[in-house]
Amino acid sequence: MQDYQSQKPIVLDILDAHRTMPGNLLPILHGIQDTLGYIPPAAVEDIAKALYLSKAEVHGVISFYHYFRTTPPGKHTIRICRAESCQAMNSKALENHAKQTLGVDFHETTSDEHFSLEPVYCLGNCACSPSITIDDEVHGRVTPEKFDQLLAACKGAK
Repeated sequence: MQDYQSQKPIVLDILDAHRTMPGNLLPILHGIQDTLGYIPPAAVEDIAKALYLSKAEVHGVISFYHYFRTTPPGKHTIRICRAESCQAMNSKALENHAKQTLGVDFHETTSDEHFSLEPVYCLGNCACSPSITIDDEVHGRVTPEKFDQLLAACKGAK
C-alpha cells in the first residue's frame, strides 16, 4: 500500500482543478479514485479542508456510494451483476460461489491482492444473464464452473 504522503500532491492537484466547480465533491472523489484506484482515508481531511466541509460529511458521501473504495483495489476487479435479470438466472448462487472461491465479500480484495470483488447493478447484458465483468471485459451466462475457468485464465495471465 502506498504512503499517503506520496499521493498527497496528486490529491491536492485534483482539489485545485475542481475547487471552484459547483457541486465539486463527487467530481473530486471520482478524480481521486480514477487516478489512485481508491480514496485514501487520509485524504478525507484534505478534501474537507479544501471544501469547507466536515470530515464526517466527506466520509458520509464516500461510504454512501458503493462505487467508492477506501482500500487499494486488487490487480483485477470482478463485478457481479445483481440486477433483476441476473437474479432471475441464479446470480445469487454465482455470487456465493465467487465469495467462497475468492475468500472475500463484496468490496474486499483477496489477501494476495490479485482480485477485488464488487457488486454492480446491471451490465446491460441481460440477454446473457448472469453476467460479470473482469476488469473491463463482460462475460455472460456465467455459471460457477465458467467462473472458475475465467478465474484460472486470469491467474494464468499474471
